[in-house]
Amino acid sequence: MARILSETDIGILKTVAPECEGYLCSGSGVNYRSILPPLANHYSKDADDFLRRIKLLSRYDLEYLIRLILSGEESLGCIPFDYFVLFVENVSERLGKDVAVQVRQAYEDSECPS
Repeated sequence: MARILSETDIGILKTVAPECEGYLCSGSGVNYRSILPPLANHYSKDADDFLRRIKLLSRYDLEYLIRLILSGEESLGCIPFDYFVLFVENVSERLGKDVAVQVRQAYEDSECPS
């Protein structure tokens, strides 16, 4: 489900990718519709850098992202699998295994929009 990034979304994106100056995907030419795919594919140097950036999120911001993921508003389909594994491990550590299982299921059900 595509969305227009809210002020909260933009604040989170600025937290994890302070170098972000615009919200246009260089690959598709479309405005970002999620936070995690551009973080993984445009700003993180590798999976470890992605995890470092995810760890910058407050618990509140991580819970907000999880709500978006579970509602289908935050895309997971374009996130490389090794990045996702680190993300879900961090979710498990910070929010519990039950939440991580729900996020893992959302990832398995997701597709990268073409």
